[in-house]
Amino acid sequence: KIVLLSVTEGEDKPLKYPSIFFKSELMVLTKTDLLPYVPFDVELAVSNARRVHPEMEVVKVACLAGDGMREWMTWLERRKQAFLAEFPQPVASL
Repeated sequence: KIVLLSVTEGEDKPLKYPSIFFKSELMVLTKTDLLPYVPFDVELAVSNARRVHPEMEVVKVACLAGDGMREWMTWLERRKQAFLAEFPQPVASL
């Protein structure tokens, strides 16, 4: 599972909704291009998320600038490859 947290929501959300964050392997921190304009502490948000789920990975993205998109796609590809390795498809016979 993946959870999206926008910088406009506040860094306290992982502590307010721990069941959502506890079940997630990745937190995508969105709208990071707004950081200069909103009061949001990235390190506190990550710390709060990891208090709920210590192994949680974090990717920071700003879609307008494209920042973090390659990292996000790489994470998805790694998970896809791990899934396919765990559940290989049978070879079709002719």
